[in-house]
Amino acid sequence: MRRPDDRPPPLPGRVLMSQDWRDVGFVHWAVDPEQVAPLLPRGVRPDTIDGRTYVGLVPFTMVDAGLGRGPAIPWLGTFLETNVRVYSIDEQGRRGVVFRSLDCDRLVVTAAARLGFGTPYRWARMRHTHRPVAGGTRHTWASTVRWPAPPGGPAATRIELEVGERRAPTPLDVFLTARWALHTTVARQRFYVRNAHDPWPLHDARLVSLDDSLLAVAGFPGLAERPPDHVAFSPGVHTVFTFPRR
Repeated sequence: MRRPDDRPPPLPGRVLMSQDWRDVGFVHWAVDPEQVAPLLPRGVRPDTIDGRTYVGLVPFTMVDAGLGRGPAIPWLGTFLETNVRVYSIDEQGRRGVVFRSLDCDRLVVTAAARLGFGTPYRWARMRHTHRPVAGGTRHTWASTVRWPAPPGGPAATRIELEVGERRAPTPLDVFLTARWALHTTVARQRFYVRNAHDPWPLHDARLVSLDDSLLAVAGFPGLAERPPDHVAFSPGVHTVFTFPRR
C-alpha cells in the first residue's frame, strides 16, 4: 500500500480557518488494527504501516486561530490542547485521523467545536511549561478534564518530554504526522475535513514520565502502562483547513 506523502495534495475549495500548532509532543503506541476498528466511524477503517496502527497522545498549543486566512480571533484563538487520536482511511482511500478526545482550556471553543464539527472536545484545566536541561529542553504538559465529565472517574494526563536535536523524518514519522484530513461524524453523517501545512520539523524526544488516564477513557485501557513505540517533538507548523465534505 502506498505510504503517505510528506506534503499535502492541493486543497479543495475555500479555506475555512487557519491556525498555528506550536510546541507539539507526539507520543504513540503501536496496536493491532482490530483494537481500533470498533471505535471508528462507519465506512472508515484503521490505517496501517507494516501491519500495525497507532494510538497517539498529542499535546500542543493552538496559536492565532482565525476564520479564513486571518486575522486571528483575540484570546479565543490561542489555547492549550491535548488529543487522543487514531489513524484512519476511508473507502475512497483518503487518509486522515479520528479523534477519540480533544481537551482544551477554552469553554467557548469546546462548545462550538462539539456543535459545529462533531469532534469530542472537552473543557479542561491545562498548563504547559518548559525549561532548559543538559542537551535540550524539557517540556511538561498537564491536563484535567472539567466538562463534560467522562464516565468512570477523572480523566487527566501529565506528560514530560526531553527534547533534543532536529532529525530527518523516518517513514513512521511521516505516517504519523503527515495526516491531511479529519474523519468525523455530525448528526450521524460522516464528513471529511482537509488541511494543509508544510512538513513537520521534527526533533528527537524522550519520554521522561507519563501519568495518564486519557488513553483508558478513550478506549485503550492499560496502554499508558507500557513504553511508547514512537516519541517526537515539533516546534510547530502553520495550518489551514477547508470546509467539511462528504
